[in-house]
Amino acid sequence: MAKVEYSAVGRRKKAIARVRLVAGDGKVTINKRDIDNYFGLETLKMTVRQPLVLVGNNSFDVFVNVNGGGLTGQAGAIRHGISRALVKSDPELRGALKKAGFLTRDPRMKERKKYGLKAARRAPQFSKR
Repeated sequence: MAKVEYSAVGRRKKAIARVRLVAGDGKVTINKRDIDNYFGLETLKMTVRQPLVLVGNNSFDVFVNVNGGGLTGQAGAIRHGISRALVKSDPELRGALKKAGFLTRDPRMKERKKYGLKAARRAPQFSKR
């Protein structure tokens, strides 16, 4: 018998998360580490679990491979990926996840540095003399 598995990709800033949902008891594994070992802050753990809590679904084990960006960007990418995979598992969940904003790819990115400036908008110090 083939295992039922749903996979999706989530992105946020420079972070890319490849998410797999496998039938199980609700365990979340990120880069072969438990979620409690990977994320230190409770807010990041909560961010990752938001889609699962919203749909009230603990019948999936979540396996994530994430790279790039910082911890907050990675948490957002994982949330995006889990949401997309849940929609693949049950299209009825799309409305609730869309309304919560979990299916929308956050378009905000780092602004590029411009020539003549020290950073994206930071100008060199000005002096009259």
